[in-house]
Amino acid sequence: MAQHRQLEVPGSARLELTAGVVHLRPEEAMVEAMLRGWRAQQAARGLHEDSILDRELLVRRFLAFTNEYPWQWTAAHVDEWSGWLLAERHLAPSTVRHYQSMLRLFTEFLTDGRYGWVAACEQRFGTFPSLICHEWNTIAHVNQYEGRPEARAFTRAELQKFLDYADDQVDRAIRNRRKGALVAYRDATMFKVIYGWGLRRTETSKLDVVDWARNPQAAQFGRFGSLSVRYGKAKRGRAPRRRTVLSMMGWAVEALADYVDNVRPRFRCADHPALWLTERGGRLQPAEINARFVAYRDALLLPAELRPHSLRHAYVTHLTEDGVDRRFIQVQVGHECDSSTAIYTHVSDAFMNSALRQALAPAFDPDCATG
Repeated sequence: MAQHRQLEVPGSARLELTAGVVHLRPEEAMVEAMLRGWRAQQAARGLHEDSILDRELLVRRFLAFTNEYPWQWTAAHVDEWSGWLLAERHLAPSTVRHYQSMLRLFTEFLTDGRYGWVAACEQRFGTFPSLICHEWNTIAHVNQYEGRPEARAFTRAELQKFLDYADDQVDRAIRNRRKGALVAYRDATMFKVIYGWGLRRTETSKLDVVDWARNPQAAQFGRFGSLSVRYGKAKRGRAPRRRTVLSMMGWAVEALADYVDNVRPRFRCADHPALWLTERGGRLQPAEINARFVAYRDALLLPAELRPHSLRHAYVTHLTEDGVDRRFIQVQVGHECDSSTAIYTHVSDAFMNSALRQALAPAFDPDCATG
């Protein structure tokens, strides 16, 4: 019978293990070869380098927790580790499930016959790795939404109050001849852009001036008719997803145009591509956006559950209340599924009552009755 030929696919034991070399610590050498192979296998699939590194670090943490080698791991190790993450580290169930998924991917790689790690371990150590993450010892995904239940959108009154306060900080800095007037103006405009285009913090931080373009169907917005979001939320280790967001709110476009034309040049960083600049000539970072948001929110005594992401929630909610097509909103915010957009929607009682009246009208309006 012909012997089965081991495929030399990226990540295989045959490619990562050097024949004829005797290691002082063969177990550690095997682990490092496995991780090198897993990196090669993921890179060949086009996964982003940062995601590959995150997965490797997770496996190394599991190694340290168990103090055992992968061919010695059992399902009991997963039970102990998951319990520790939940009870001692107080991680969210969704986070623990994500960790379990990454660990499952690693053990599936090791036990896949195409890569030869089972045979290599059995030859060297008399045992081999097995699948340790199963349906009965991992957290099931039973809810569409597992984020913080208190997360919600701004009401229209809260949003107006927040944006007015941001504008007031500009006027106050100018009146007091304070140095922070430019920064205050930048931040006031930035919060309007987050809401006006339904953006995430990271997406906002990484915007460049050249990301804006004209939209022939909305000529009134000039060169700010559409926005190319180049750093949308990545999916399953892939590169950031791109999308185009069409401008809809004229007041937000006016605020942005004024900032780009009259305020941003005063930061004296003409060669820097970033839309939001710091006083030191760098790009504004997500943590800085969060810090300024919290300062404004707390100064206004607004609820602590409001976060920068609440502006994005408000974008979806308010467009829904205004009767904008749901599919259009879904594309604008970059959701693949309508259920994700639904999670973002927190329509007001007034909207619900209006919708109820419209639904009941045919039954109680004589003009709508059929003969």
